[in-house]
Amino acid sequence: MMVPVLPASAQGILIVGDSISAAFGLEIDQGWTALLEERLEEEGADIEVMNASVSGDTTAGGLARLPRLLEQHNPDLVVIELGGNDGLRGMPPTNMQQNLSAMVEQSQEAGAEVLLLGMRIPPNYGVRYTQAFEQVFAEISEQYDVALLPFVLDGIAGEADQSLMQSDGIHPTAEGQPLILDNVWPYIETWLQR
Repeated sequence: MMVPVLPASAQGILIVGDSISAAFGLEIDQGWTALLEERLEEEGADIEVMNASVSGDTTAGGLARLPRLLEQHNPDLVVIELGGNDGLRGMPPTNMQQNLSAMVEQSQEAGAEVLLLGMRIPPNYGVRYTQAFEQVFAEISEQYDVALLPFVLDGIAGEADQSLMQSDGIHPTAEGQPLILDNVWPYIETWLQR
């Protein structure tokens, strides 16, 4: 088992997300963020996971909430899982990029590292929009030198077997939550080892 050596000042991981990280339709302890806390404990890492995710939140909502969250929690790592609701509402990708960029800047200015969890939207929004939407995450990752998981629901959403998704086709089931953690964990592990 890996036992990370952390500075005495380690405060924890702040997750700012939407319904994907708020365990929509499930018990909160079934969500990937609760499972992350369990895995950190199993790995011997005494790190608090602060889940400030709100179902239905957009990048604008996350940006509005972030300054207080940073002040309140003083995290070492900020995980941003937002953008899906911007896309589903057809908001301009440029607005989403401005909001996410501001969130990354504020987090970095507060002394936190950032992990960006990318999202994809259904193809019925058109090729141009879906490509522009996805490109936002890649551009922010490159511009600010932050880690990016390109698609947080990789292997869960958009698969032929829809058993890992709730009936709305948008939110993962309890069985899908460990797979989200499996997607995110390598990035958390890399952060722990730094």
